Amino acid sequence: MNYKLKHYLITDPKYYTNDIGLFEKNLRNILENKKVDIACFRDKTSDNYEDLAKIFIMTCKEFTIKEILLNTDYKLASKLKATGVHLNSTQFDKIKIAKDLNLNVIISCHSFEDIEKAKSLKCDTLTFSPIFQTPNKGEPKGILKLQEAIDTYKDVNIIALGGIINDEQIKQIEKTKAYAFASIRYFI
Repeated sequence: MNYKLKHYLITDPKYYTNDIGLFEKNLRNILENKKVDIACFRDKTSDNYEDLAKIFIMTCKEFTIKEILLNTDYKLASKLKATGVHLNSTQFDKIKIAKDLNLNVIISCHSFEDIEKAKSLKCDTLTFSPIFQTPNKGEPKGILKLQEAIDTYKDVNIIALGGIINDEQIKQIEKTKAYAFASIRYFI
């Protein structure tokens, strides 16, 4: 079986804006110029979240992105026919609800205990973070801890997240055989 690290794009209004026309233009530019396998609309501040989410989903479908997620809002993800939801680390109790809505579920994990919990709740995929230094996200886990997580939890798809901004970091992650890497800033 050929291993291929997936590329997981996460948006942020700081880089994409919440102006609908400009948001779509910025997103299209990135999808035209970067490899993207998984995409997540993440916006914790904009008042027009649902309108932006619709544009995000429509544009990702146009670019044949297979996994299109909304961050935390599983009800809206279901309503707008996204393929899944990326739950935050306080939403373990929402995994079953999201799965019952036929959504692919990714959850944010920051410890092996979180991974155990995600696994027991039958989460599809998880992020493990932060791998590298990233603003306001605590002490980085590092590549060795990522490798330990992947070796310990072989039956779980683990996505490296946090501070991933260049190709050298991606090469390090690729060596771990992580399922994917996720980033906001790498894709800008």
